[in-house]
Amino acid sequence: MTYSHQGKVVLVTGAGAGIGQAIAQRFGEAGAHVVVNDVNQTTAQNTADSITATGGTALAVVADVSNSQQVADMFDQSIEAFGTINVLVNNAGLIGPMRHFFDADEDWWRKIIDVNLTGHFLCSQKAARIMAKNGHGVIINMSSGGATRAHRAFCAYDASKGGVEALTRAMALDLGPYGIRVCALMPGSIDTENMDEAARRLRGENIPLGYPGTPDDMAGPALFLASDDAAYITGDVLKIDGGMLSQQRSATVDIMPPSDFPKLEDLD
Repeated sequence: MTYSHQGKVVLVTGAGAGIGQAIAQRFGEAGAHVVVNDVNQTTAQNTADSITATGGTALAVVADVSNSQQVADMFDQSIEAFGTINVLVNNAGLIGPMRHFFDADEDWWRKIIDVNLTGHFLCSQKAARIMAKNGHGVIINMSSGGATRAHRAFCAYDASKGGVEALTRAMALDLGPYGIRVCALMPGSIDTENMDEAARRLRGENIPLGYPGTPDDMAGPALFLASDDAAYITGDVLKIDGGMLSQQRSATVDIMPPSDFPKLEDLD
């Protein structure tokens, strides 16, 4: 199904590449006016240009989502260009650098928490005030499997994503009476680096569907959550992980690995 978001104004943070770019482009294809945010002017403009090249409408805005003044300026530019905000996708975030807990320092911790969690808060507060006056709106946060399962050497990242899911639930309660829905997407292993086929096969060994996802796999669920078909969904986290978190053990150490599954030629 292709959802129409004709005439809506959608702000996507961290949309210069990867998941954010794919989501921004898909909203553009669905008829939305897209505000493309990134910390990098070139990548933000490239995404905006790709949307306008296919007949969409887009505005590139540079801002660091962890900086309250830059966030305020971003929303001012968005309102000046399009008049309102109907959908906010809080995608901007940092994954690394990786550091073992013993090697972590305060600056590393604060930077990741500020971008991944405080950035969601700052952008959501600005957007929610606009949406409340309209009587409707959708905020989509970006979580991770690290919110409920741990990665080695990623304690700040995992803590930030656990906070994002808690923030999603709390915002849904506070903002529901104003007609604002708040949900989160939880990507699994998403190939944002154009891995070669050998690397994709290796990554897929521990994914039930057998392969990592792509940024485009995140776009459809985002459009669904922002649509009227999701009108009674709020406070929830939607997993897009190929079944990765549904398994007790990874495939390589499971009691019955996929290599022991029945072969197609043996099926009746």
